[in-house]
Amino acid sequence: MADDVLNLSREDHSAIITLNRPDKLNALSAELRDSLTEALKEVHQDDTVRVVILTGAGRGFCSGADLTGPAPADAVPSQNQQLDEFGWVGRQAMSVYRLDKPVIGAINGVAAGAGMSLALSCDLRVGSENARFKSVFIERNLSPDSGLSFFLPRIVGQSRAADLIYTSRPVDAEEAHRIGLLDRVVPHAKLLDSALEIAAQMAQWPPLALRSSKRVLQHSLEHDLEDALRYEMTGLSYAGRAKNDAKESRAAFLEKRKPTYTGS
Repeated sequence: MADDVLNLSREDHSAIITLNRPDKLNALSAELRDSLTEALKEVHQDDTVRVVILTGAGRGFCSGADLTGPAPADAVPSQNQQLDEFGWVGRQAMSVYRLDKPVIGAINGVAAGAGMSLALSCDLRVGSENARFKSVFIERNLSPDSGLSFFLPRIVGQSRAADLIYTSRPVDAEEAHRIGLLDRVVPHAKLLDSALEIAAQMAQWPPLALRSSKRVLQHSLEHDLEDALRYEMTGLSYAGRAKNDAKESRAAFLEKRKPTYTGS
């Protein structure tokens, strides 16, 4: 899949989604938002894709909502639009977070506003020395949206989230790594290769077990221990449906060889 604002490519069992508006630091226009949603749907349906990498073209990862385009026409909203409790910012957050395949953010430059939210909705983030984070919302007379109020305190803690939101100060790659916004920092020239290496480490495992692991990990963030334990049992049943992978796992262990998993 390729269009003017987004590229989707595949390498082995990884899909690489590249936001492609480098002249706008990959600001989220309506066209880019729609393309991202469609790309995520496509990789969800593709059983050959086990891990997704999300990155940006050029100097930026994503600078947030595009405020430079023409003002929307004064069209009468439909009933569905009037009853939409999430808006595009909410749907963006859920489209990444609810994808039950690991998503690695390859943060190549600035991630600001809704672009910072997009980065934080990934399961983990590897960044180059050029990575930068900035919440921005309060500078635009806004409170956080696109999931920032959910993701940020869960990643860096409540007080650090308050610091970054209330001051809107920039965070460079070194600090981002120290406080957990970035899980790894690598040389800029090796960013995509490093993300692909991490993806390959994940993709070598049984696909159903990998997807089930993401489900139970996210479920545990939103529920108490008893509910998490119950859902873990559900996750085990999902992973166990891949009978051939279960046999391969045991056989590879006994034969002391590297297993090959198919998801069946």
